[in-house]
Amino acid sequence: MNRGLILKFENLVQLRGACRQLRTLSHRKVYQAQWKPVQSSAHPVWSVLLYPQFWQKDKLISTALSQRRHLATKEETKKKKKKIPLTKGEVEIKQKMTLEELARAMGKDIDHIYEALLHTDIDLDSLEPDSILYEDYIKLIVKKSGMKYKSAKLKEEKERENTDAVKRPPADPAVLTPRPPVVTILGHVDHGKTTLLDSLRKTQVASMEAGGITQHIGAFLVHLPSGEKITFLDTPGHAAFSAMRARGTHVTDIVILVVAAEDGVMQQTIESIQHAKNAGVPLILAINKCDKPEADPERVKKELLAYDVVCEEYGGDVQAVNISALKGENLMVLAEATVVLAEMLELKADSTGLVEGTVIESRKDKGKGPVTTAIIQRGTLRKGCVLVAGKTWAKVRFMFDENGKAVEEASPGIPVEIMGWKEVPSAGEEILEVESERRAHEVVAWRTYVEQQERMKRDVEVIEAKQTEHRVEYEKQQQKLAHLTWRQKKAVLYKANKHLMFSKPKEKTEMDKNVLSVIVKGDVDGSLEAILNILDSYDAHSECKLDIIHFGMGDISETDISLAEAFNGVVFGFSVKANASIKQLAAKKGIKIKLHNIIYKLIEDLKDELSSRLPPSVVENTIGEASVLNIFSVTVGKNKIPVAGCRVQKGLLDKKMKFKLIRNGDVIWKGSLSSLKHHKDDVQVIKTGMDCGLSLDKYIEFSIGDEIICYEENEVQQTTSWDPGF
Repeated sequence: MNRGLILKFENLVQLRGACRQLRTLSHRKVYQAQWKPVQSSAHPVWSVLLYPQFWQKDKLISTALSQRRHLATKEETKKKKKKIPLTKGEVEIKQKMTLEELARAMGKDIDHIYEALLHTDIDLDSLEPDSILYEDYIKLIVKKSGMKYKSAKLKEEKERENTDAVKRPPADPAVLTPRPPVVTILGHVDHGKTTLLDSLRKTQVASMEAGGITQHIGAFLVHLPSGEKITFLDTPGHAAFSAMRARGTHVTDIVILVVAAEDGVMQQTIESIQHAKNAGVPLILAINKCDKPEADPERVKKELLAYDVVCEEYGGDVQAVNISALKGENLMVLAEATVVLAEMLELKADSTGLVEGTVIESRKDKGKGPVTTAIIQRGTLRKGCVLVAGKTWAKVRFMFDENGKAVEEASPGIPVEIMGWKEVPSAGEEILEVESERRAHEVVAWRTYVEQQERMKRDVEVIEAKQTEHRVEYEKQQQKLAHLTWRQKKAVLYKANKHLMFSKPKEKTEMDKNVLSVIVKGDVDGSLEAILNILDSYDAHSECKLDIIHFGMGDISETDISLAEAFNGVVFGFSVKANASIKQLAAKKGIKIKLHNIIYKLIEDLKDELSSRLPPSVVENTIGEASVLNIFSVTVGKNKIPVAGCRVQKGLLDKKMKFKLIRNGDVIWKGSLSSLKHHKDDVQVIKTGMDCGLSLDKYIEFSIGDEIICYEENEVQQTTSWDPGF
């Protein structure tokens, strides 16, 4: 009995403790309790119990335990979600944050974020704590909360050491040796620049050029009978190649300005003078085609006075030589004038040490790979030298002169073609020799890193500008809707964007028709650069969007066809080829390949393609005109129909055609006739001078003096308004 009493007493004590714990739970202070649940499905009891076996079937304690577990879990979650303390009211934000992350960063609860998003275009019903907000909305919420924001710092990278290659300090004058002058031939298109070089070199360059026009820059070494050497740069004259002319003057010592005696000063002539002045290069004037009867050299000299080009006979310092490049007249006089000017300039260079030069032209040759034409400006280039240009490098494998003959070395002032590049460098890039391939890798890596940093900086500026633009537009929209309730605003925004939400695929396809996607392939970097510069001037995007999806050097490849197929584009090639298999593949996939050797024809073809994407315009062609001389009405059933008594003044009225009613110069109706009568007879055609009565397909009151115009509508293909400047 004593044993039984003791057990009952202990049970009562334990029951009292359980009741106290239940009372504690009811006050939501479970986290202060010192007991924890035992994780056992067989014995869900507490560690403070002396005899857990007596409580296995007690439902009351099981309920208390389940509540305790639930509340304890909730309290632990709250502890984990500690609010981040603010520093001086500033909130660190990212470009994308969830509602929960933003609330923690601000030290607020989720309800505060919802409240701040009221009266915005965000659908609050669709928002969850893990929904993502973008930067413009994040900034808006922070501002509404009276706080300031700052962008979260990215992981700070260690400051990279500058490993770029740079030019050597100026050489000691004692080690300088004479070098050939670098002379650039500039002038207007078809004024005889290539013919002049052809006569100087005694080769047939002009016959090889498409259409007799130089398509890309060439560098040649000319040996004069006197033993002197002159390096000539031949640059294109037509409008597309302005950048290449500027590059030619960048590396030149003397500019020979070629002007045709019968044409005088032209557009590219003025541009060439400006390039020479900007580069600070002296001019020699070569007045070409003086053998023609209409030649007037004196007129050319006088016209040039307006552009500060003053010849010696007018008191200036510019030598003028009258030549005929085609017949070879006075060419030696021009060459001697160049040599004299070069001697006055005392052109010298250091032929020792690391090589420095400039890329004049670059291309991708099918057999040789990436190839560059370069002018050496310092040092002597030999096989095995490691060069860096832009973001690529080369170990020189072979060198060739302008005639394709292999050479062992190239000294300052000598043009040379270099093989061994890993990638094609851009024309105009500076060439520097480095000590080893490892050093070349370091230089390229550094330059790539610098370019990436600059691009990121530009991207951030563009993004911020776009965000500001969108914010201004959004605030304007909100001001317009300020007088409306939240639900009314939502309804207005829905109606405004409904056409975008439910646009059909067919409608999208029709919109895509006004986009011309192009792939551009060129033979050399300079030609490609010139074409892209022209395309950059395209300003008719409202008519048809021009999208350059890819450009590069080399022949048309299968990759180009695949890209064109993906974007429904057209492939344009300049001085490149497409083999039979590529043409067959393009024909199978319905891809157009446009190959050209003359820049004008390529641009004209491109304009035709742009025009073909434009919707046809409707043109009204007037067939006849009649004037209203009298008005009356007839009754048909219960309706009165206005009728006009007219006389045909010009042409004829054909009931099948369209009509319009003009009053005081304004068109007040367009449509068709419901009836056309002559002496009470229904007719189809009324000719000039005849009277008739007519009624319209719509109730409109006539006035005496109104004009009735009979016309037909014809669709005419539009042409693009883009003018590339040719």
